[in-house]
Parts: sequence; C-alpha cells; structure tokens
Amino acid sequence: MIEVGLVGFGLAGRGFHAPVIQAVEGLRLAAVVERTGDEAKKIYPDAQIVRSLEELLAIRTIRLVVVATPNQTHFPFAIECLEAGRDVVVDKPFTNTVEEAVELLRAARKLRRILTVYHDRRFDADFQALRKLVAGGELGRIVRFEAHYDRFRPKLKPGAWREVPGPGSGVLADLGPHLLDYALTLFGAPERVTADVRTEREGFVTDDAFDIWLHFPGSQMAVLGESMLSAELRPRFVVMGTNGTYFKKEFDPLESVLRTRTPGPGESWMLEKPENFGQVTQVDGGKVRKWKVESFGDWRDFYANVRDAILGKAELEVTPEQALQVMVGLELARESSRRRCSVQWREVEV
Repeated sequence: MIEVGLVGFGLAGRGFHAPVIQAVEGLRLAAVVERTGDEAKKIYPDAQIVRSLEELLAIRTIRLVVVATPNQTHFPFAIECLEAGRDVVVDKPFTNTVEEAVELLRAARKLRRILTVYHDRRFDADFQALRKLVAGGELGRIVRFEAHYDRFRPKLKPGAWREVPGPGSGVLADLGPHLLDYALTLFGAPERVTADVRTEREGFVTDDAFDIWLHFPGSQMAVLGESMLSAELRPRFVVMGTNGTYFKKEFDPLESVLRTRTPGPGESWMLEKPENFGQVTQVDGGKVRKWKVESFGDWRDFYANVRDAILGKAELEVTPEQALQVMVGLELARESSRRRCSVQWREVEV
C-alpha cells in the first residue's frame, strides 16, 4: 500500500485528486494539508489532517505527495517534496516558467524520484478513444485537429485567485495545459506556434480567452481555443483526415460529476452515454458511412499508472519531459501573442 499525502483541499484537491486516489487499489490517502477547517476530516475520517507542508513531510510513511495548491506554489512545494525524498504529482500547470520546470526535472533526476504532472484530461474517456482511433489509422493522414474548452462565465467570480494578476493567473495557464497536452500527445512537437491570448470580458484584468495554432510538417495543424463567453459551446474535438472526419460535440462528463459527488461502489466511472460518443464520417464512392467511437477509461488510469511506476512495474505515461513541452508551448503562445507573429518551436536542454 502506497501512502499518499495531499497538499491542498480546494476544488482540485477535494474534487479531482482525493476521490480518484481513494478509488485506486494500492493507494491510500493517508494525510491532507488543509490550512483551516475540517472538511477533509469529515469526508476522509481515516486521513490525518495537518496544517502545513512541513507537518506532512514529517510523516515518514508517506511515499507520494500530491501538490494541488494555487499555481504559484507548485514549484517551491514540489521541489521541497523531492528534496524530502518523496515522489511527486503536481497539478497542472507544471510550474509558472520553463526555467522552473527544467529545475524541477533536474532535481527529480538527481534525486532519483518520480515526478509527474496531473494531465488528467489526457485520461478522459473520449480522448483515450480518440488516441486509439488516430493510432489505428482509420482517419488516414491527419491534416487538422481542433480542440475547444469553452465556458460561459460572463461575470467575475468573487475570490477567484486565477482572475487576480500574478504568477499562474489567467485562463491560458488554467486551461491551456489541457489543450496543449492533447495536441502534443497526438502529434509531438510542432514546427512553430501562432497564438492570440486576450481578455474578452469587460472589467477583467487577466487573460480569459485564447486561440493557438500549432503548425506541424506537411501542412498538419492543431487549432486550440477557449472562451469564457461561449453560451453555445463549440465542438469538443474535430479531427480531419484523408479517410474521414471525427466529430465530438459533448465533454466527457466525469469532471462535472466529481465537482459534487464521487461514483459509488460498483458504479462505472466511464459516464458518457453512447449517444454522446464521438462520430466518424467517411465518404467512399459517394456513399456516406457514419459510426460511433466508444469511449473508455477514466482518470483513475492516471493514478494507477503512477502507482505502477513507483512499484517499478510500468513507465510513467505522463513524463516530466512531456510536461516541460507543455510549458514550452505556453510560453511560446504568450510570446507569439505579444509579438503578433508566429514563433519557432524551441527545444529545451535538460
């Protein structure tokens, strides 16, 4: 049994980490850092509640620490945990800069600790199905991949730290990692990046919308977009290939469910309804063929892989090198938007 310490019990810790950790065989949520209150104790009475990272690291039986705190704390908390001899999961974004990501990666290598980033959306049931579809070649040569992460939130949410200027604030740092990880997972690093990062809502002072174009060899392109003023959501995924098109309208519903409850014993975590599965359309000789792509898997796959990696039974699926690539994409998107031009992709030495 691998004992896990969770740092932070806000929405991320409470809704997207703790219940997933508890649902994975071989992991036990042993302790939670909750600075004030006793909500964690009510939900997880067997977990020890502490008030600081230092108290958590003093519990010698904890082997894995999960950092689910505001973005500006990811780097200092993660490096403190690595230096204390713990394996570490960091919520996205990995860090606030490429330089910090490189330093963390180097520390993990030097200390021989496992370090990974919670790119949970890579384990969405629909994206896992899409990866299998693309790898299987049914769509032929892919020429265009589109992914959107839209919401409709026209008003400022009181107390929302992501909407206060500072390191790690803004929607690019919040949702950009998900979309970039999708594209980089499917296609690898692009040749260049073009982006427009902006503020669309009146009275807001952090970025709340973006469009990113990743340009790959052979005219292949990934188009990634987000807006907080999308009352009618754009398609979740569109993939165009020489043999057909994949179209996915609805979001995987697991995130919205975990915000309010955890699937019960025996209840499936793959919550998508068959009618909402992605659809492939192919045209051959004037004949149109359409078929659904069945979604599979869920976020527990991430933590099951981390468990197996700690036990030496598997390689990490989300490597720190991949997380570093996402950080490069974020920085280049900001640079492209600032300069109003395309910028070349940069490889970073570690």
